[in-house]
Amino acid sequence: AMAAGRDRAVRLLRQLQRAACRCPSHCHTYSQMAISNIRYGEGVTKEIGMDLQNLGARRVCLMTDKNLSQLPPVNAVLNSLAKYGINFQMYDNVRVEPTDHSFLDAIKFAKKGEFDAYVAVGGGSVIDTCKAANLYASSPTSDFLDYVNAPIGKGKPVTVPLKPLIAVPTTAGTGSETTGVAIFDFKELKVKTGIASRAIKPTLGIIDPLHTLSMPERIVANSGFDVLCHALESYTALPYNMRSPCPSNPINRPAYQGSNPISDVWALHALRIVAKYLKRAIRNPEDHEARASMHLASAFAGIGFGNAGVHLCHGMSYPISGLVKNYKAKDYNVDHSLVPHGLSVVLTSPAVFAFTAQIHPERHLEAAEILGADIRTARIKDAGFILADTLRKFLFDLNVDDGLAAIGYSKADIPALVKGTLPQ
Repeated sequence: AMAAGRDRAVRLLRQLQRAACRCPSHCHTYSQMAISNIRYGEGVTKEIGMDLQNLGARRVCLMTDKNLSQLPPVNAVLNSLAKYGINFQMYDNVRVEPTDHSFLDAIKFAKKGEFDAYVAVGGGSVIDTCKAANLYASSPTSDFLDYVNAPIGKGKPVTVPLKPLIAVPTTAGTGSETTGVAIFDFKELKVKTGIASRAIKPTLGIIDPLHTLSMPERIVANSGFDVLCHALESYTALPYNMRSPCPSNPINRPAYQGSNPISDVWALHALRIVAKYLKRAIRNPEDHEARASMHLASAFAGIGFGNAGVHLCHGMSYPISGLVKNYKAKDYNVDHSLVPHGLSVVLTSPAVFAFTAQIHPERHLEAAEILGADIRTARIKDAGFILADTLRKFLFDLNVDDGLAAIGYSKADIPALVKGTLPQ
């Protein structure tokens, strides 16, 4: 039955490819690369005050969350702002795993403040929230759903100029400092969705490996799983030149374009770093080399998936997070049930890549080899199962929850999980 299902998927994709428009206007698709400027190095956060001076910023919005507001990364930013006399207001009410309601609260703060620059200090939740605040404060008459991805929102292209945004990631996972994507939980439908536009990517990503040293073990693990899946999914996504028709105008080209020769470089390099350093970064918080390397891998994978896109692991993860019942992850100091994003993504990865290998078996074998599999005698038709087994061993070694049942789901929840996946 599983083989028959995979065969149907392969046939469907090939039918779509054959049926794609072949007229002269649409016979080619193109790849387009967009990333933020990135600055890397221990202690580089101290330059933020100078950057804001150079931008001529007079009213700065500093966004973070309650936990981080007491920790060294935010203190480092505050010290730089004070040293260079930057006028700012702090918003520290960002929700871990944000919702449309928490986005709207941050947007209200941004509109009221009339800021001319933004600084986001935190993980993906903080950086994504700040992107949304910048967007809607810059487009104050827009309805919230105008820029939200279709089919949940209208998916309108962003044509308004945004204010400069400096992102300071404190986790090694989302790569949000390099991407034009902002993810949130849409409470009404109990599903995650987002805003995807090159226009909302940060102006500058400050990658300071000192900020990763205060991350607890499970946050390191779950952030790293996000990097792992970003790299794997973008490398195995449907290629950009199999997607048709070509947009009539470049502004309509989606942020997620499919795998492409430029994104592939970043995805593979990130995957090699994950294979070498993730276990070390989790097991030894004093391993500065491992934590710094994972911080870079997060940005590298962000460059890859921010242009190629992600697929089933992420699409299926959103209802897994959005429909959470009573699960609360270790090391997350929050007052609500929470399945961390990286965990919700990685739990389905063995099943996903056993399925998707039918389209790109060589790439799946290559990924398995990078992660430690011996493929010298492997058969190409077994690529998906080899990668799936490699991932299961990788996750088992890191004490990951054993599937959806371990985080509170049962077979009775499958219809709701499917319903939440389909809009993705």
